Amino acid sequence: MKKITLFIATLFIVSSAMAQTADTTKRWTKGGLGTLNFGQASFTNWAAGGENSISIGALLNVFANYKHGNDSWDNSLDLAYGMLQSGVAPLRKNEDKIDFSSKYGRKAFNDHWYYSALVNFKSQFADGYNYPDDSNVISHFMAPGYLLGSIGMDYKTKNNSLSLFISPVTSKITFVNDQKLADAGAYGVRAAKYDTVNGVYGIVEHGDMLLDQFGAYLKFTFKKDIFKNVNFSTKLELFSNYLKNPENIVVNWENILGMKVNKWLSASITTNLIYDDNIPVPVKRVENGVEVLGTGPRVQFKEVLAIGLSYKF
Repeated sequence: MKKITLFIATLFIVSSAMAQTADTTKRWTKGGLGTLNFGQASFTNWAAGGENSISIGALLNVFANYKHGNDSWDNSLDLAYGMLQSGVAPLRKNEDKIDFSSKYGRKAFNDHWYYSALVNFKSQFADGYNYPDDSNVISHFMAPGYLLGSIGMDYKTKNNSLSLFISPVTSKITFVNDQKLADAGAYGVRAAKYDTVNGVYGIVEHGDMLLDQFGAYLKFTFKKDIFKNVNFSTKLELFSNYLKNPENIVVNWENILGMKVNKWLSASITTNLIYDDNIPVPVKRVENGVEVLGTGPRVQFKEVLAIGLSYKF
């Protein structure tokens, strides 16, 4: 609970600071959105059944874009954290995100194409578990962490509502800053080697904590007010590793539909679809007529409906 309290406090401190220091020059465009969402359900003698629950989540999205002459520099930071308590189960994390992106461009031709270089970092704040197992950590800050550097061409509209970045030269590094997870080969890193030494079976070489990949990358973003007080944004990222199984494309697709009720109240629907061969998820399969639980690459999908307080700056 201390983590989410600290995060929420930081969110609104940063939001206020950004609002107070907004650049009034035409070269910089700054802004963002901070939201605090609540959810609650209570049942008393409810014949149809149900489970009491409460949830709280915070989201911060800020951007700072520079445009002058033939140069452009776009920066964005997305932070999210949420907790859920249902029934007698302990408080659990249901949202956790760190996503920073910075892209520099130099005009190539006409008013839309730029030679561009992009840096992107993704990770999370807190430990993750495969509930109902809450004793074995399967992820935490920098396990995994993703750092991507890319050079290519960027097509974008003058108002930055649409951007298509295409790169044939991309380096992607996956960090697994936890030796136990690294030894297990989590998130695609090389797993530990085991053997018997002096009659004792154990690890003879620890797993790698880094995974280097080199390949092609595409990032498409679009944002538009589709109705009054209704905004839609989407971000699609594709990556193909030249060095191993280039046909297995990593997909990360996010959508946000935001609706503004008034100055302070808002509602949003967010979805996130991920496919990555390096991230095995629990899978049930049948072997010899018996259902067993294993792991394997699968499409991951998340949907969140939130209603709460918002502040736009």
